[in-house]
Amino acid sequence: MRRRGLLAGAVAALALAGGGVAAASLSGAAGAPSESAGPPPNATAEITRSDLVDSKTVDGTLGYAGRRILPNQATGTVTRTRAEGRVVRRGGWLYSVDGRPVSLLYGSIPMYRALSQGFEGKDVEQLERNLAALGYEPGTVDEYFSWVTARAVRDWQDDRNLAETGTVDASQVIIASGPVRIAEVTAEKGDRAGQSVVTTTSTKRVVHIDLPASDQQLARLGAKVTLEIPSGGTAKGTITAIGTVAEPPAQDGGESTIDVEVTAEGRLGRLDQAPVTVDLQSERRENVLSVPVEALLALREGGYGIQVAGTGIVAVETGLFASGQVEITGEGLTEGMKVEVPAT
Repeated sequence: MRRRGLLAGAVAALALAGGGVAAASLSGAAGAPSESAGPPPNATAEITRSDLVDSKTVDGTLGYAGRRILPNQATGTVTRTRAEGRVVRRGGWLYSVDGRPVSLLYGSIPMYRALSQGFEGKDVEQLERNLAALGYEPGTVDEYFSWVTARAVRDWQDDRNLAETGTVDASQVIIASGPVRIAEVTAEKGDRAGQSVVTTTSTKRVVHIDLPASDQQLARLGAKVTLEIPSGGTAKGTITAIGTVAEPPAQDGGESTIDVEVTAEGRLGRLDQAPVTVDLQSERRENVLSVPVEALLALREGGYGIQVAGTGIVAVETGLFASGQVEITGEGLTEGMKVEVPAT
């Protein structure tokens, strides 16, 4: 009922409910005095000028983006793990197997092969870039694994209590695009190292919304939203992803939903999977005239009008409907004019 195309339904519903919407006719030009078909209203409201916003409050879940079950290629016994919630950056260890740390390096190419002197490729360049960023000297950062690169690798291995082989493989490092957060430790100390030891996320805070499909017009890429967080404060966010396929209802009689992701900003604490309230705004009209929707009269000639106190019925064009107000334009209308509305 918020949009222009549904306004007639809103007015009709008000009429059926005894809300005071009456049929009326214009006599002569728009703005000329005329009698309404029903008894005259006995209350007034002002025409106001302000921003009009179509919005709705929905529930969301605050968490972290990029949840990933990390692969593990190290064999042996898990001997050390990090606390859940800890952030690991380039060169930091994620967990240890048989006393040997598995470290994080940055990049986009997974460790799909063991790298040693004489190898060539983009993954070699990626390794050299990481070594240089960590303060080692792999020589020229290029796609060739030289003896200088091997020396830098041995220095790196020595600092991490690894066998100084000059060869790097997936048992020693895991590649990610940036810092990761330990979301869940899936193996305890003393467990055999299996396919995964930890689950991680990125450090980006996001809010996930299961938005009813009937409200999908409220979600626009790039739109700003307001979040009410569990601590009682508020934060800002931006809609960064909208699903294109509706998910079936979770239970019989429910409504299909679409996935909406909001990138959150500001101080949000370290809560994960916390409930939040999201204020979505689908449309905004700035500096417009509006009246309570109850002030609208359905004209016999078609369209709508309002009864201006001391003047008569004035035909209006309607715009955005939001928060019980409706945007109007009409000849001679100004802010502060009194309009008649049904008595409550």
